[in-house]
Amino acid sequence: MHNTPPHDLAQPTLPQPTLPQSNMAPTDFAQAEMAQHAVDEHQLGQHQLGQHQPDLHQLDQQRGGQHSGAQHSGAQHSGDQRKADQRKADQRKADQHRGLAGKSVLITGAASGLGSALARLLAAAGADIAVADIRHYHAEAVAGALREGGARAHAIGLDVGDPRSAERAVRETLEAFGRLDVLVNNAGTDVTLPIDELSADDWLRVINTNLNGPFLMSKFAAAHMRRDGGDNGGGHGGGHGGGHIINVCSTAAKRAWPNASAYHASKWGLLGLSHALHAELRQYGIKVTAVVAGGMRTPFLLDRFPELDPATLQDPANVAEAIKAVLLLPESVVAEITVLPLQESSWP
Repeated sequence: MHNTPPHDLAQPTLPQPTLPQSNMAPTDFAQAEMAQHAVDEHQLGQHQLGQHQPDLHQLDQQRGGQHSGAQHSGAQHSGDQRKADQRKADQRKADQHRGLAGKSVLITGAASGLGSALARLLAAAGADIAVADIRHYHAEAVAGALREGGARAHAIGLDVGDPRSAERAVRETLEAFGRLDVLVNNAGTDVTLPIDELSADDWLRVINTNLNGPFLMSKFAAAHMRRDGGDNGGGHGGGHGGGHIINVCSTAAKRAWPNASAYHASKWGLLGLSHALHAELRQYGIKVTAVVAGGMRTPFLLDRFPELDPATLQDPANVAEAIKAVLLLPESVVAEITVLPLQESSWP
């Protein structure tokens, strides 16, 4: 009898120990041989374990390495995703800036309030700004601040209700920047009195500034936009016109309250004018948008209504952001947009 195990085809042959000669009886010899066979089987089992069972320490290290690799891979993926998201955000920002870079914007009433906030925002987006205001000194101060920030800006003293002054403002903008892409009719005034105390001069002054002014400015600006807008990139190209007119209205164009008859008449009229110009000028690629703005934290409102809680009013910068979004909208036109504070007191 030999001591080779039955798995000799799959496993290596182990060296067999030589049993010493003995005078044992056959029965004792058989028992001894069986014992030796058991020893051989045990040794073979240990040999198999040594060849095929992995070292537990090594296994732990391998598992640890795999876990660490997974963590590293996950962190790398997260980092790559953040970089990709940042690239997309940067691209969107660059696209927005390219939408206004080199464009010329004429803003009336730009020395304070919404006009000033809009001038700063659009200048930061790359636009050239014509800062127009009846207070020329204040307009120059705003324009100077924009230039210090790296923008191209030009100050214009403007009475929007004077036809010659309005025409000159458009001409100055063209001379300063070589083009006019956007007109923002923002200048406004009010006399808060009951009708029996409101003089004819007060009525005419409010109507002249708030309604006649946007008519005159739009008339002179649209004449240029229709003729040259396509050549300067404001419209469809090929000289077919283009540009954008923004008319800053008010919730006063939708509702009414006492002691503001002139203001309501002017703003209701401005909203109607804006929609009429939208219908008339769109065939020339000129967009016209009415901005119905709710109460803002500006001197124009708070000086007239000191009892108002400023916390219930909106930052004019928010309305400026809405106007910027409208200007950046490709192809489509927003004919009217309403921007309100959350706690608007002049709106249901």
